[in-house]
Amino acid sequence: MLVIGIAGGTGSGKTTVVKKIIENLPAGEVAVISQDSYYKDNSHLPMEERQKINYDHPASIEFELLVEHIIKLKAGQPVQEPIYSYLTCTRSEETREIQPKAVVIIEGILVLSPAILREQMGIKVYVDCDSDVRLSRVIQRDIIERGRNVQMVLDRYAKTVRPSHIQFIEPTKQFADIIVPEGGNNMVAINILTNYIQQNLK
Repeated sequence: MLVIGIAGGTGSGKTTVVKKIIENLPAGEVAVISQDSYYKDNSHLPMEERQKINYDHPASIEFELLVEHIIKLKAGQPVQEPIYSYLTCTRSEETREIQPKAVVIIEGILVLSPAILREQMGIKVYVDCDSDVRLSRVIQRDIIERGRNVQMVLDRYAKTVRPSHIQFIEPTKQFADIIVPEGGNNMVAINILTNYIQQNLK
């Protein structure tokens, strides 16, 4: 099993890179695990407190469970990926079953942060993108998908997203085997990655 970690800042284009890689590979060969599914359940906190949590900090993610799931997949066992809601900041009682595949992609802003998770990866990728482009994407996404207004997004960006990017996310670039500038628009890098994966599938 080839495990690929794809990290990068919020709004850098990680999801687009993953989609384009999958489009170029045989159907059913790739499983995708989202780091966001492993945000810690905060149902024990009042809603006001949940909304104050810094979701760009490594402490907000249950990496131990994610690593446990990767190890199980490598051993040929299916796992139950949690389902996380950004609207309620809690985990659903339901889960999503993931079957072992020839290729597993782990995607998320902090997936290159813990050494214990990096050790499970065959390839480590960092998707790079200018901060102004990332901010415009975050504004669009958070308004449409997460029920926030522009001022809420800008406040959160200034208080947690930007400082956490500088402190926790940007430094993980040093662990990447491949850096993809311009995210999903960089078809050369995406094709190189896809070709490497196809060689492993053979």
